[in-house]
Amino acid sequence: MEQNTRAVDGLGVRPGTRDKTGFALVRLPGSSRSSGLDRDVRRGFAGPRKHLPPKYFYDARGSLLFERICGTPEYYPTRTESALLARHARGILDQVAPGTLVEIGSGSSEKTDHFFAACEQLGFCVRYQPFDVCDEALRAAAARLRSRYAWLDMELLVGDYAVDLPALPYSEGPRLFLFLGGTIGNLNHDEALTFLAALRGAMCPEDFLLLGFDRIKEKHVLDAAYNDAAGYTAQFNLNLLKVLNTRLDADFDKHRFAHVAFFNEDEGQIEMHLQAQCTHEVSMSRIGLVTRFVEGETILTEISRKFTPEGMKALVEAAGFRWRRHEEADNGYFSLALVTPT
Repeated sequence: MEQNTRAVDGLGVRPGTRDKTGFALVRLPGSSRSSGLDRDVRRGFAGPRKHLPPKYFYDARGSLLFERICGTPEYYPTRTESALLARHARGILDQVAPGTLVEIGSGSSEKTDHFFAACEQLGFCVRYQPFDVCDEALRAAAARLRSRYAWLDMELLVGDYAVDLPALPYSEGPRLFLFLGGTIGNLNHDEALTFLAALRGAMCPEDFLLLGFDRIKEKHVLDAAYNDAAGYTAQFNLNLLKVLNTRLDADFDKHRFAHVAFFNEDEGQIEMHLQAQCTHEVSMSRIGLVTRFVEGETILTEISRKFTPEGMKALVEAAGFRWRRHEEADNGYFSLALVTPT
């Protein structure tokens, strides 16, 4: 498995344009999400255990709800990772000296502020390529960043990181790829290996990857983080049904489903489900699919795997990366790993 040693030609990528807000915007092939959703629903609802990938949470309302989740007292990952980045961003930038930051699944880009503040302290500029499936979230984040960092050159990448890594536009100089928020835990072991191998294939030898990963800890802490008292996580989960209704002309009734989340100790992962509260049928007319739900049956909407440092090190090395640096929170709740293609 050899990583790229030359410029990526951007095959299949429409050249960057500027939208009405003035931001350079590149739509990667995976930005056409409807066909992917059709495929994922047909595949995910075909077996005995219904499931969907979590990327469909993030319409405009889902992105807003996730930001509210991040502000709840129970949801420790965001504030713990943010504190780690505040402490170590300058040292990481000094070590990597990147010309470009490429953030995969960038969302609101709020934690990335730590890198831009560190750039100002170190006296150099970087280019920023936030990469997300939700163009509304990208534009909102770019507008906020422009107001704070007038010097920041941004190119917004709209697409699906499950398929679009080979189509990432090339940038000169070392790149620092960011995959934060514990998002690596949303992939099962085989999916994580596939993703990391694809990312490695899109990287050059001088590039770095910074991974944020959540750690195994007390069950009650994990369960509370995905069942906040304010109910934002429940709304976030149920909003997926609205997404399906909108995009597939479906007739899901959110009142017939309930949010269920728990830590599966055997698998070492949080699981989020939508559980049917009664037996009924749902029609998705745009794709000609009718699905029956039995009372108590669930749709698995997200997993969030938790790791030890040793487990994460073994995972990235199996995908062909070399472990370069590890930083962890004082309470051991969260870690950052800096790795390079070997």
